[in-house]
Amino acid sequence: MTYESAADDDGFAEYAVAAWPRLVRTAQLLTGDFHEAEDLVQTTLAKVYGRWRRVPRGEIDLYVRRSLINNNLSRIRRKRVVHLLTPVLPESLRHTSAGHAEAVEQRTSILEALADLTARQRAVMVLRYWEDLTELEIASVLNCSIGTVKTHARRGLAALRAHPRLATTAANAAAPVFPPPLPAPSGARR
Repeated sequence: MTYESAADDDGFAEYAVAAWPRLVRTAQLLTGDFHEAEDLVQTTLAKVYGRWRRVPRGEIDLYVRRSLINNNLSRIRRKRVVHLLTPVLPESLRHTSAGHAEAVEQRTSILEALADLTARQRAVMVLRYWEDLTELEIASVLNCSIGTVKTHARRGLAALRAHPRLATTAANAAAPVFPPPLPAPSGARR
């Protein structure tokens, strides 16, 4: 059995090393858990590697983002089946650190609020406000219309603004509100 050397991978190893931190941060916002995010990125990159030579070089980031979102949606569907089959759901673990408890509390609140969104709304929020993609780019990644992206963005923002955990965190914090209120995407109705 022969193995390809790093030079024969047509740039995949370099891309994966450079994109790993960004993809893990994005995946963490999508999954809400660092370890699941790493697993999601690893799965995505493994699948992309199998098709690497057929991916157009000008669309690599689009292809990888789309794969990441689709793998996350598949992961959520599989989890739903497991949750339906599990008689009692385990309680989520709460991690705190003594040195920066407020920052950890805010981060936990944001992740919980994102977790309460639908998978598509969460994907739009992460791609729009974390990855800073335009609505057209998001529509291309999610393979949907711009109107659908705007609808998910509007509903996601409304849900985040109304989320009780974010309101509680903002009310209890003496420092400026983190995250700052998210601006409405261009073209969104209020």
